[in-house]
Amino acid sequence: MADFTIYLGNKNYSSWSLPPWLVLKQTGVAFEEIVIPLYEPTSKATVMKYSPSGTVPALRHGDLVVWDSLAICEYLAESFPTFQLWPRDHDARAVARSVCAELHSGFQALRAHLPMNVRSSFPNRGVTPEVQAEINRVMAIWRDCRKRFGEGNGDFLFGRFGIADATYAPVVTRFRTYKIELEREAEAYCETIMAFPAVQEWIAAARHEPMIIDKYEF
Repeated sequence: MADFTIYLGNKNYSSWSLPPWLVLKQTGVAFEEIVIPLYEPTSKATVMKYSPSGTVPALRHGDLVVWDSLAICEYLAESFPTFQLWPRDHDARAVARSVCAELHSGFQALRAHLPMNVRSSFPNRGVTPEVQAEINRVMAIWRDCRKRFGEGNGDFLFGRFGIADATYAPVVTRFRTYKIELEREAEAYCETIMAFPAVQEWIAAARHEPMIIDKYEF
């Protein structure tokens, strides 16, 4: 039995579950994953068995439970320092944490109007002026990170794949689902994320899930 178990929501819809799963995959450590179907009559009671907050994702490592996607990523970064899940450079690390925190606590219009739905396609649906402003902000973040820290060091925001890329991966899937028109550099970054093997593995699993949440199939 693996020392690590991660509890997730539906892979097709759970934008909070994807980042820590990607980070856990990046460590190469063996782990068990348990997907808990959300928005079903028994969902809350089931989640409460594994997560004190009543939400997923949650990570169990031995007797320890860590909940909240960013907290899980931080825990994994501390547990596996050799993988440099945060950038090694002091300034780059500060910026990486800042852009992750900004997404973690913000972008409410994008979340509300462009919910994650990996296997569906809704071209340009839900792109209100408020959503477009947040899309523009995402592109600005990516542009700045790539220019200051990524170029010449690799294809990701800070060169190598890390927590920042995992955090923005659900945004990339949204941009694909809603066929968002992006700047050339942003489009190239989306292609990089979509081609990442762990992201491809998640997408394949999402497409084969039998569960359907009607409110996200508009």
